Amino acid sequence: MAQHRTTRTTDRSQQLLDCDAQRAAGTQGGRHRARTRVTERRGSVAVTMAVAAGALITAGAQYASPAQAQAAPRHEAPAQDPVATYLPQILAIPEISNFNNAIEQLAKGQRLAEESAARDAAALRPLFVRPVAGTLTSDFGPRWGTTHTGLDIANAIGTPVYAAADGTVLDSGPADGFGLWVRLQHDDGTTTVYGHIDQTLVTVGQRVQAGEQIATVGNRGQSTGPHLHFEVADAAGSKVDPQGWLASRGVALSDAAVQS
Repeated sequence: MAQHRTTRTTDRSQQLLDCDAQRAAGTQGGRHRARTRVTERRGSVAVTMAVAAGALITAGAQYASPAQAQAAPRHEAPAQDPVATYLPQILAIPEISNFNNAIEQLAKGQRLAEESAARDAAALRPLFVRPVAGTLTSDFGPRWGTTHTGLDIANAIGTPVYAAADGTVLDSGPADGFGLWVRLQHDDGTTTVYGHIDQTLVTVGQRVQAGEQIATVGNRGQSTGPHLHFEVADAAGSKVDPQGWLASRGVALSDAAVQS
């Protein structure tokens, strides 16, 4: 009986030991499986994040503007330049292609508008103008026993003097009798003289337009007071009456009466 009880005790002890071992093994197995699940989840999240990041990078590269693609910092890498890789794809995107076409059309429209405005301005620009504002003090013709070959128009020193018509500067600087002058040759061969000026604002060979300031009124040379001496010579070199020449081109001297 004692042996039987011993055997039972031994069997029960063994059973208890076996249960403890199973519990220990089960606990360890549970922990191991839990770690496996966490690791698997972390790996899955990492893969998902990597894929999402790759998708974002690809989308950004596909829809970035050409300026952004070119301005993006380049990192040295043994692989291909990302700008060179993605730029053709970017430019091929319909939205960007349409946008570039729209920009080109706008630029073309702006150029056409500017050209049209320039033509309109040229059409409105006068072909002939009065060379200076002031009072006519001496006209073309006999004076003091000789011939006065131009018009004298008096005004204050520094008053603007304008080109009477489009032309090219033949002379600009000192001149006998005038002290300082400007002489222009116009497209039809006519020449105009602007004498006794105080300051010249043009140089020889310069192209000027009607109404462009070329000098200022002065009192240089053989002069009795501040005024502009204006004269006109035809293509053959003959001096003509500047007042008649201006009038035939639609330009009148409002104060044409000669002061006595």
